[in-house]
Amino acid sequence: MTSKAVPEVQERLEQWWARLQAQGYRRTLPREAVTRVLAASDRVLEVMEVFQQARAYYPRLGLVTVYRTLDKLTEVGLVQRVHRPDGCGAYVAVPEGHVHLALCSVCGRVYFFKGDDISALMAEVARQSGFRLESHWLQFFGLCPECQQNLQEVP
Repeated sequence: MTSKAVPEVQERLEQWWARLQAQGYRRTLPREAVTRVLAASDRVLEVMEVFQQARAYYPRLGLVTVYRTLDKLTEVGLVQRVHRPDGCGAYVAVPEGHVHLALCSVCGRVYFFKGDDISALMAEVARQSGFRLESHWLQFFGLCPECQQNLQEVP
């Protein structure tokens, strides 16, 4: 697992828990284990990866708790459910503000970029389709620099 520096993770966790507790979400050891794994990762994680890694912090963690915590973190906007090229879903911690992502198809590393400038496209799609569009999530797939390098090194 690739992860962020410890002070950055601690700061993110405190911000997350402040938001969660402000909405009445109780801070428990199982939930802390799940949030710690997500806050530390710089790549997308499948539910079972979150479950297995979080059990290092709380061995009695149940899979249902992982799903419920992921749902709440997604609802609050702290993590985003990501669609991988293989069709499976995964989760990633998102930075503040409106962002989109580029996802490495090999290792799952994520690059976030600002994307506030597609309102004209949304308006056109709404006009053509008759939909009242409420939100969007833009995601690109490709290879990160490290995976590109690894592919070039293969004989």
